[in-house]
Amino acid sequence: MELTYAPGACNIGPDEIARRRKAAVAGLIATIALGVALLLIGSTPGSTERLLVALPLTGAAIGWIQARRRFCMAYGLAGTFNLGKIGEMQRVSDERALAADRRTAVIIAAQGLALGLVGALAFLALPLSIQS
Repeated sequence: MELTYAPGACNIGPDEIARRRKAAVAGLIATIALGVALLLIGSTPGSTERLLVALPLTGAAIGWIQARRRFCMAYGLAGTFNLGKIGEMQRVSDERALAADRRTAVIIAAQGLALGLVGALAFLALPLSIQS
């Protein structure tokens, strides 16, 4: 897959995309593990500690969004891009391109946070508990 840098649209290549997918899977596994642990310690529907799943779930969502959009949020904020091997970053020099990248990075952050919070609220309301 040959990718080229496009301001606000594409700032990572295949190696970085694969890295974001792995991060998304790791975040999802952490979310499930935390949810199960909370149930095992007696968390009941409506218990505010259930909202903790928002943290790894937000990370998973951001990783997935970055992979799908071929855009790294951190690189966008930092004004860099990497279409080659991991670690081979380049700087964005054009001010309009930098502004577009930062705008996309903020949108990805907001989308990931929204998904993490919605998932946590769903878990908060989930009528499931393990009684000993």
